[in-house]
Amino acid sequence: MVSRAADRLLIVVSVLEGRYFPKRPKHVLIVEAKLDGEQLATDPVEHTDQPEFATELAWELDRKALHQHRLQRTPIKLQCFALDPVSSARENIGYIVLDLRAAQEKKRAPKWYPLLSNKYPKFKPEIQIGVALEMDSKALVDDFKAKEAPPREGKVLNLFPGLDPKSIVPVLNEEEGYHQIGPAEYCRDHFVMSVTIAFATQLEQLVPSTMKLPDRQPEFFFYYSLLGNDVTNEPFTDLINPNFEPERASVRIRSTVDVLQVYLCAQPKLQIHLCCGDHSLGSTEVPLSGLLKKGNVEIDQHPVAIEGPFVLVPPNRAKQKLPQLPLDLAPTVGVSVILQRESMTTQPLIPLNAATEPEQSQKKVLSPVSGKTESQQQRSQNVPSQADQCSSKEDVATESEVESLKFEKGTKPRKGADSGPVAISQPNPVGVSSSSEPVSAQKIVIPPASHHFCFSIDLRSIRGLEVGFPINCILRYSYPFFGSAAPIMTSPPVEVRKNMEVFLPKSYCAFDFATMPHQLQDTFFRLPLLVELWHKDKTAKDLLLGVARLQLSNVLASEKTRFLGGNGEQCWRQTCNEAVSFTAAQGSGSRIADLSYAITLEDYGLVKVQEVVVSDSSQDVGAGQQRHVPHTQPRCVPEDCPEPRETLEYKAALELEMWKEMQEDIFENQLKKKEMVHMQALAEEWKKRDREREALVKKKVAEYNVLEEQLQKTLRDLDKRERQLFSAESELQRVKKELQAEHERNLQVLQDSLRRAREECAHQIELERSKIKQLEEDKHRLHQQV
Repeated sequence: MVSRAADRLLIVVSVLEGRYFPKRPKHVLIVEAKLDGEQLATDPVEHTDQPEFATELAWELDRKALHQHRLQRTPIKLQCFALDPVSSARENIGYIVLDLRAAQEKKRAPKWYPLLSNKYPKFKPEIQIGVALEMDSKALVDDFKAKEAPPREGKVLNLFPGLDPKSIVPVLNEEEGYHQIGPAEYCRDHFVMSVTIAFATQLEQLVPSTMKLPDRQPEFFFYYSLLGNDVTNEPFTDLINPNFEPERASVRIRSTVDVLQVYLCAQPKLQIHLCCGDHSLGSTEVPLSGLLKKGNVEIDQHPVAIEGPFVLVPPNRAKQKLPQLPLDLAPTVGVSVILQRESMTTQPLIPLNAATEPEQSQKKVLSPVSGKTESQQQRSQNVPSQADQCSSKEDVATESEVESLKFEKGTKPRKGADSGPVAISQPNPVGVSSSSEPVSAQKIVIPPASHHFCFSIDLRSIRGLEVGFPINCILRYSYPFFGSAAPIMTSPPVEVRKNMEVFLPKSYCAFDFATMPHQLQDTFFRLPLLVELWHKDKTAKDLLLGVARLQLSNVLASEKTRFLGGNGEQCWRQTCNEAVSFTAAQGSGSRIADLSYAITLEDYGLVKVQEVVVSDSSQDVGAGQQRHVPHTQPRCVPEDCPEPRETLEYKAALELEMWKEMQEDIFENQLKKKEMVHMQALAEEWKKRDREREALVKKKVAEYNVLEEQLQKTLRDLDKRERQLFSAESELQRVKKELQAEHERNLQVLQDSLRRAREECAHQIELERSKIKQLEEDKHRLHQQV
């Protein structure tokens, strides 16, 4: 039955501000209000001494129900909680009880209410609250339902009458491949929710010393449920250094922003478990209510996300009586939850593990039909084609990109490279042309003293950004000494924010060239490699933010390691890992970011080929690839009598000896290679066991530290109790002495009183006897007179 609009009322509780609270920078405050089983909550605010809530909470009911609640004196209970966003732990710090009869249609000034059962004994927190009745002419539902004030202004619950937050459940649409949340006739917007597990640390703390793992090598994995779909990542075996590829699980959602906000606020938190077989070693909860706390405006502009490390808590910590670990030793997992409109694209902002290449991250798309995950490997393309250059629909290519793409047509992929173009060229000092135009029958002579070098550079990550806004970062550099002036650029642009480290995609590049060693050293010492940091903007011109100077001569000072080339020859490798700062391109030249990179120089020895012929056929694989034609000297054969060294027998014997020597070298190289492989395996096994022992020692030290703190606390309590007992015993002795003295005094007084009473009695008896004697004498005298 639908009641008249004039009978509909709203009980509005205005939670305005607080005062006299302690400052807790790592916590937030939440006020939950409850009326007749219907509970509402404010948005989290900073835990300062004067928190600003500025929130209205409203319940809808008719006049009959209001009259009934007033007769029953139904209270409105407000509870204040302190929430830790990292561990999601809630602490009840007090409550306030409001009388429903105080709500009147005439507005009254808000009042300050102190928190009852205050958990801060040194403070007296108060909250300013106003209670009022308002007419609700838009409400048409006769049922008693609670709702928050912001949605009641013509949004969720007024658009869909009778919509209960608890009744909103995702419904799978198998044909179109999405989950429907909310009424199908109104919800027509499409969203994508993705969950990424990026990294994990200190996982060995979750395994108690008494737990027995399987005899075989145990496998660990993370598990969570996303809209009813069970998701697990790829299993890993090492808890100390968990090495797993970051995986993203995504689901398509059809709904509206307002219904999603109500649904996320009503849903429980996303639970993520670390499992070993069927057992859960620890879990954490990721709150989803904060995704849409700012309403539609934020998600329309850019994706909303909840990202960061979350502490894993062992199951039944209280029952197992496990000690609380310090924060730096607590097991954590890096989680990113992103909600966006389907037209947008984004990537997780959590910095990935340094041991994992970002190009090798996996993406899991949840299949709505089967509820399983389909894994697809994201791999970068090594050879950018002209079609790839023109197929981008999201980013507009700038002049610098177009220029670099023109030169990339003359590159070829290098075998074994991770990603990015690998230029194969000859350096300018020996006169090799780097032009991409075809050259027919062009011969280039290489000096006999030239060495075959391979120089590779890997621009790994950017961190420590000091710019006041997020940037879409690309790096650009060129070094003509390697044979080409074409600029090398990273792609695609990645978003970099403050206080985070971002790994760069397609940032590895290698150059093969021939030059003399002294020319290489002179150039590396004289010319640094300049790496430019560009901000790529879709609406404006690209902005040069800073320049980093990479001193290539540092690789020449690093330690040389020996390895075997493709033909079994002995080669040398030098590697250098460093970090350098970007200095501002304009202004004072201050630091704006840090670049982490690795450079490697490989020396393959003398160039055996003395001529390089560039023919038309080289255009098939790119102008930068040249065919090597061996240079041979003509043999002189006299007609008269051949010399002994020119006979076939001598050549056969010489060839046999050379073959024996070559086989010996190959055998020796194979032995050395096997020895190096075995030594490396032993070193890796030793390092692994050393890390395990070190982690075990750290874990034991942490447990002993916690036990030592507990023991120290117990000793302090015992000492305090001993002092209290000693003081009480001293007080007891003093009271005993006082009582003994008082008893003796009272006994003495009693004896004195008894003695005086006896003396008085004896004196009184003497007086009575003397009186009797006198009376007898008077009697006798009177008898005589008679």
